[in-house]
Amino acid sequence: MNIPEESTLLRIYLGESDRSGHQPLYQAIVEKARDNHLAGATVLRGSLGFGKSSRLHTAKILRLSMDLPIVIEIIDTEEKIAGFLPALKEMMAGGLVTTQPIRVIHYGAGPEKENPTV
Repeated sequence: MNIPEESTLLRIYLGESDRSGHQPLYQAIVEKARDNHLAGATVLRGSLGFGKSSRLHTAKILRLSMDLPIVIEIIDTEEKIAGFLPALKEMMAGGLVTTQPIRVIHYGAGPEKENPTV
């Protein structure tokens, strides 16, 4: 799969405890993105953050949060991202979703590993 140099970054902000049925919402979103053949997705776990509620979520040892910030980044063509947004909207109750145009410099698979992970 190739993506054009001029592409779109979809960024999704949510909490680690957000759910979609029986699984974490971030996992459900990434699996839906893969099912929709988007170019790729990455989940980033934050150590500190707050959202609309202004409640601070932190990974400090003395105040360990079970709801750390999660950011999902998905990159593909503007058309494929736009086509994914209705499914994403159905999955999310709260959070923040943004898009921005980006320029792809390089996109390719790395070398095959002997013991691939799931």
